[in-house]
Amino acid sequence: MNREFQVIVVGAGPAGSSAALTMARAGLDVALVERGTFPGEKNMFGGVLHRLPSLEEIFPDFWDRAPLERHIVKKGVTFMTGDSSFNTIIEAGAFDRTPYNGYTIFRPRFDRWLAEEAVRAGATLITQATVDDVVLKQGKVAGVKIVGRAGELRAPVVVAADGVLSFIAKKAGLRQPVFDPGQIAVGVKALLDMPREVVDERFGLVRDQGFANEFVGCTGGVRGGGFLYTNYDSLSIGLVFHLGSLRTSGKTPYDLLNDFLEQPQVAKMVHGGRLMEYSAHLIPEGGYKMVPELVGDGLLVTGDAAALCNATGLNLEGINLASQSGVLAGKAVIAAHEAGDFSKQGLETYRQLMNDSYVMKDLKLYSKAPHMLHNDRIYNEYPELVCTLMEYIYRIDGAPKENLTKLFLKSAVQKVGLGNLAADAFSAWRAL
Repeated sequence: MNREFQVIVVGAGPAGSSAALTMARAGLDVALVERGTFPGEKNMFGGVLHRLPSLEEIFPDFWDRAPLERHIVKKGVTFMTGDSSFNTIIEAGAFDRTPYNGYTIFRPRFDRWLAEEAVRAGATLITQATVDDVVLKQGKVAGVKIVGRAGELRAPVVVAADGVLSFIAKKAGLRQPVFDPGQIAVGVKALLDMPREVVDERFGLVRDQGFANEFVGCTGGVRGGGFLYTNYDSLSIGLVFHLGSLRTSGKTPYDLLNDFLEQPQVAKMVHGGRLMEYSAHLIPEGGYKMVPELVGDGLLVTGDAAALCNATGLNLEGINLASQSGVLAGKAVIAAHEAGDFSKQGLETYRQLMNDSYVMKDLKLYSKAPHMLHNDRIYNEYPELVCTLMEYIYRIDGAPKENLTKLFLKSAVQKVGLGNLAADAFSAWRAL
């Protein structure tokens, strides 16, 4: 198989398909290369699809056309210990009107739809094609080689959208060959079948409303957290761990997930659900400091391959950043074709567009958050402190109450230490 294109995109996830769609609409001959039998086949997602201004520009009716599940109107945070929990929920009126703040989705369905839109615009989708090397011409990337197929795909520019372990970026020398485990997380998810009417009743929802809940203190001492998201007739529930912490703990992700599902607070939420699938996925969580070189001679790096994931402890954003980077990469390639210059300098427009976008601005703003989230007290002592205080406030047993300020300080000294409390508060203030 030997074919020439004007641009090759490796990876048909949100970043790659957004790039291919942008360029195909501009009339470029685009190859969209995907290793799965269809786009989204190998993708795991337990999260929320947030606003996508880039795709809203391309599709003014995007939110009506895309295959979405529920729009999020309620968001909760649960602090947990072994035998107790404290839950907070925000249910803002602004969440329940268009444009909605976010939706739950199924990646296999969403990714396939977005890739099909790129094909409809003129891109060529090539599936079951794993890239195992880049083609170099006079030191510049000029195409890719496909595993198990004789021949090559050639183009003057390649867009790498091949995930967190990006083989393309590595082969081109744009990212480090070995990652710091402290910058990588692993997510494990269970998809539970549940009748729509049960989901609505259990979580207080109507019509297409959805609920998103994060959990702290649920990972058995491993740095990480939990999540639960409502789909139409199923629940996505799971855990995300810092890879370095998980490795040193000696615990397995699936054992920790099973323990999480059996915790009383969670067990009530998932009762009656039927397990449909387990899945796992690596997530780039190093933030701004993990972002590799984005531009090379004949190459641009987007999405997870560029570590474009914003994990602040308050929100986890990935698909919106990936899609935005894909559109901007597409615009940069269009400009390079008009100028006839695919050198690093000729593709530098991509870096400029990224630096001017909310993607890099937000990553820079929260650049200290990933380091803050390496504090083990967040996952152990603080959930215990919150649950202990709330239990005391709401317990009525005939005993006289203590002053809450004094009680907080006493509990903080016992569970955290005042010095640690002050240091952690300062760290959070600087990060957020």
